[in-house]
Amino acid sequence: MYAYTCAHKEYPFGTKVKVTNTANSKAVQCIVNDRGPFVQGRDIDLSYASAKEIGLIGPGTSRVLIELQGRDTAYIKKVKVQSSNRSGPFAIQVGSFTEGINAVRLTVALRLKYANAYSQETEVKGVTYYRVRIGNFEQFNQAMETAEQLGQEGYPALILKADIRM
Repeated sequence: MYAYTCAHKEYPFGTKVKVTNTANSKAVQCIVNDRGPFVQGRDIDLSYASAKEIGLIGPGTSRVLIELQGRDTAYIKKVKVQSSNRSGPFAIQVGSFTEGINAVRLTVALRLKYANAYSQETEVKGVTYYRVRIGNFEQFNQAMETAEQLGQEGYPALILKADIRM
């Protein structure tokens, strides 16, 4: 909230952008660290600090100019593989949460690009987890290709044997 960050539907995490409020020409540099906004007609959602910097706290919305400024490669994630067994089917786990709403949000964000994203509820030692996965992939190389793409976008990706009970 107090960092110069923003949410964008498509730009990979770590993308640096300069956002200029066209109403007053004030600009801020911020970094994409979330997905959204999920409101028709909006392209970017600024953190409180970013919005305050360019005078958007009162009006709430405005036309802005978005300019790409590069990327912080520290956001790129390495792919992890759970099993050495290379016979499918496979799924890619992108997140695991104890609060279902977090899984719903991530699933919605992933479905913008990955139609086969889903969430799955499971119980481990009396605790309910909501796992967000993409799959299923019959071939390991298909799963690996998608997992590497997810890693480049800034998502953690764990390839595992798929639970075909989806």
